Amino acid sequence: MMNHSDTFTHFVPYSEAPGEEYMNEKQKAHFLNILSSWKKSLMEEVDRTVEHMKSEVANLPDLSDRASQEEAFNLELRARDRERRLISKINESIENIKKNEYGFCETCGCDIGIRRLEARPTASMCIDCKTFAEIKERQTNL
Repeated sequence: MMNHSDTFTHFVPYSEAPGEEYMNEKQKAHFLNILSSWKKSLMEEVDRTVEHMKSEVANLPDLSDRASQEEAFNLELRARDRERRLISKINESIENIKKNEYGFCETCGCDIGIRRLEARPTASMCIDCKTFAEIKERQTNL
């Protein structure tokens, strides 16, 4: 299930110049901006959740009201846990940019590609290797 925190779409797509070198400084700056903005957005969401939970905490006398509130909090906490893991992946991608390792498949070393990275900025595999890994995983889970 993909929610609003799984993608960050508030950016202008990168426009490559003819013959432009892959993952040059301009491209790295583009992805650093996307990743940093996405991380900031997620962190703001986490802060809003904390504030919401603090303001909504009530010692409700009715057991069903209390159970409903706890269930709502559990759902929010699960969402924040997914976002925490995503922030960790974003941090890893930012570090890879700094180490000049971003944008290259961790399996085969090929270019992941600008459009794939814009669609999934934390991608660490090219589409071919990712597809193969998913097929392999499905076969293992049969």
